[in-house]
Amino acid sequence: MPIVINLNIIMVKRGMSLNSLSQNTGITLSNLSILKQGKGKAIRFSTLEAICKALDCQPADIMEYSPEEFIPQP
Repeated sequence: MPIVINLNIIMVKRGMSLNSLSQNTGITLSNLSILKQGKGKAIRFSTLEAICKALDCQPADIMEYSPEEFIPQP
């Protein structure tokens, strides 16, 4: 998929765990985990807004378009 999710990178930069992000946003751990792994098919604007607010970032910090095939690094 040409949309790359960088949620884990922003979380590390902000020193926030998945549990903490879940508590701060009201988004379930399972939904955040799906997003973090880049396995989500869609994201609601309300979800994106909550994540950006909690992490003090912009949507472009979390997602980027990459026309090349993306292979996640372990």
